[in-house]
Amino acid sequence: MSSGQPVCASSIERAESNLRDVLALAIEHGPEASAVVVWDGRSELARALLEAYRRCLPGATLLGFDETPPADILAAFERLSPGDLVVLVQSTSFRLDAYRIRLELFKRSLKVIEHPHLARMSGKEVAIYIDALAYDRAYYRGVGGALKQRIDRARTAVLESGGEQLVFSRGLEPAKLNVGDYRRMKNIGGQYPIGEVFTESRELEAVRGRVRIAFFGDTSFEVNRPECPITLVVERGRVVGTVDSTPEFDTVLANIRADEGEVLVRELGFGMNRALGPDRVVNDIGTFERMCGVHLSLGAKHASYTKPDIDGKRARHHVDVFAVTKAVFLEEELVYFDGAWLLDSSPGARSS
Repeated sequence: MSSGQPVCASSIERAESNLRDVLALAIEHGPEASAVVVWDGRSELARALLEAYRRCLPGATLLGFDETPPADILAAFERLSPGDLVVLVQSTSFRLDAYRIRLELFKRSLKVIEHPHLARMSGKEVAIYIDALAYDRAYYRGVGGALKQRIDRARTAVLESGGEQLVFSRGLEPAKLNVGDYRRMKNIGGQYPIGEVFTESRELEAVRGRVRIAFFGDTSFEVNRPECPITLVVERGRVVGTVDSTPEFDTVLANIRADEGEVLVRELGFGMNRALGPDRVVNDIGTFERMCGVHLSLGAKHASYTKPDIDGKRARHHVDVFAVTKAVFLEEELVYFDGAWLLDSSPGARSS
């Protein structure tokens, strides 16, 4: 293991406990299945997760990315059988020439847990990230399933945001779940931590109003928190103005307009991870996206949904922005208020 700042023993213990639940309850990795863990030791968080996986998967093959030739890593993948597990513990993001690691592993019917960009988080953020790995199956599957049911039948949605309202007036796309329930999915696993239900307006032009955002993803894919929330003015599904913007956010909008001509509002994401929030922030945007609350995406890119008037190959931007969220209504039902989802997490609330 590479040298660096010592890893706190309590952090490793918490990571071990949380990852045991992920492996058993979400990934359903059984003792008969093999596992390969590809890791680097370039960050405190990566070293903590490596030690936790070493304890959780004592029979796994551990391969240091910086010390192992790419051909040997690929050969280790080749030896795995469908249903086996690959874990990627990455301070940045691993590259193996043109080999797109997670996609290729899924093609082989392998389970995958990916932890990218760990070096973006340090200090207190290490503990927050580890807390965010906790897997409460009843909460994620129960509330997640209940949210999907309501999204799929809702004809309208309203996001109340610090005195402003953003209105989705013509229904939402069928929701997609990232809640650790892979029973009806082709692929098992993905990027962790998890905890999100997401959709978008069925008609992009049916989004209007104003929304205040407290955080946004900057040009370095890191979380930027302006001194005061920025208000977005949205007409016909496009950002047409801002109030209290910052130079950094102006750059984000300018980049989108330069490449796409306009700034579309696409994803409507309902984050569920209660370890992440306005007072528990991590620097990596891909992790913070799961925070308990609402986020939107700006830009034409949203691979999960196709729209007839958007050329997916030319869409380049998907920038996450995080709303100051007081309440969320799906039709007339209040589903989120003051920092929490209000839906039942009992088995009867789960989607069929």
